[in-house]
Amino acid sequence: MKKNISINVVVIGGGPAGYSTAFRCSDLGLSTIVIEKYGILGGTCLNVGCIPSKSLLYLTNLIKEIKEFSKYGINIGNTNSLDISQIMKWKNNIISKLNYGLESMAKHRNVDILTGIAKFLSKNELEVVHNNSIYNIKFDYAVIASGSSPIQLQNIDYKDERIWNSTQALNFKKIPSNLLIIGSGIIGLEMATIYSSFGTKVDLIDSAEKFFPLIDQDMSNMFLQYTKKYFNIHLNTSLVKLESNRDGFTIKTKENNILLMNKIYDNVLISVGRKANTNSLDLSAIGITTDDLGFVKVDNQMRTNILNIFAVGDVSGPPMLAHKGIHEAHIAAEVMSGKKHFFDPKVIPCVAYCDPEIAWAGIMEEKAHLQGINCRSAIVPWKFSGKAISSNCSDQGVTKLIIDSDSNRIIGGIIIGRHAGELLSEISLSIEMGCDIEDLALTIHSHPTLSESINIAAQLFNGTATDMINKK
Repeated sequence: MKKNISINVVVIGGGPAGYSTAFRCSDLGLSTIVIEKYGILGGTCLNVGCIPSKSLLYLTNLIKEIKEFSKYGINIGNTNSLDISQIMKWKNNIISKLNYGLESMAKHRNVDILTGIAKFLSKNELEVVHNNSIYNIKFDYAVIASGSSPIQLQNIDYKDERIWNSTQALNFKKIPSNLLIIGSGIIGLEMATIYSSFGTKVDLIDSAEKFFPLIDQDMSNMFLQYTKKYFNIHLNTSLVKLESNRDGFTIKTKENNILLMNKIYDNVLISVGRKANTNSLDLSAIGITTDDLGFVKVDNQMRTNILNIFAVGDVSGPPMLAHKGIHEAHIAAEVMSGKKHFFDPKVIPCVAYCDPEIAWAGIMEEKAHLQGINCRSAIVPWKFSGKAISSNCSDQGVTKLIIDSDSNRIIGGIIIGRHAGELLSEISLSIEMGCDIEDLALTIHSHPTLSESINIAAQLFNGTATDMINKK
């Protein structure tokens, strides 16, 4: 069966960037359809990524809290006999609720969801195939929001169910005794947090010489100190050989150019980055430009080199973050509706929801010095925070602000600790506003709160802090 459809906007992909584009286009009066190969909105983020991982991280943080309180003779509950099936049911119910919410919003906005695989026939025409049905879609504008997928390593037998990517790691049926994670980025750290909380002995290996190179060395060193009692991170270490047997995997690695034979692991999680999902779209047939890694090149209005075709979200390149994709989606929709809007953020906040969380935004201190910016930082360890002490998280928390010494404006910030991702928004807003450090110092913060650490850091920079000793 073949069906013809004419529409103002066709969006390829139903993840956060895709459905946000579609909903905003509809609100702006453009008829819109979403092509989604699975037929369900939410994409990787909702269905097999951000939401399920954050659900499990919330659970594992509770488990850690209960165990921590037992040290004080306060026994809250038994975490030694976890029902995996109930955990999965709880997690899947969260996903289903959010799926239903998105489906309801699509119906309210008259945005149709078409299941299938799309490919471009021309600059104004798509073909979508699903089972025995073929749809020919003529459009005024198209938005590529097809997302990303995990990069696979060579010479690995991915048919072995004991070798995981992030999706498989979130749908476990059994908690492994030993887990090797290849890659210590955000996904690797979050999975290490989850499994170590469940009692798994976790090792992470990464070929990088520096842990988390996006943040300052002093903060990454602190994080390594905080987490070493939960899992092991081996830097400057690469995988040489992976041998499978009935008992698991024997791993041969090279650390600092020294060949090592590691222990046997029950499972191996490979988390070495993600690639753009563009293979099925036949972009080359209509001349859409991509970079060497397959990401679609766009301008600051999210246009590709073909003016009526846009790209948003992971497929438009790093950082591959849902909130960045959603912001891009709004820009693209508004440009298609005739508005002169541009994607021009000063900062894109980043968060690793491990335990403790790492959150950062703006220019880091080391990078600022390399760029010739005259700056200095103010650091507040959470041992000075009454809220952190009373919340049992003072030993694993620190707030750092980076300030341009010439203008006194905040240019960056890093927070390690509980709810760091929530706290970061104040720093992001301060940078976007061009906030003076004195504005933060003179803003009354609620007491006791973790956000006070930002206020104290600002006061410390100004030499007006009373909760810490001011530096001369």
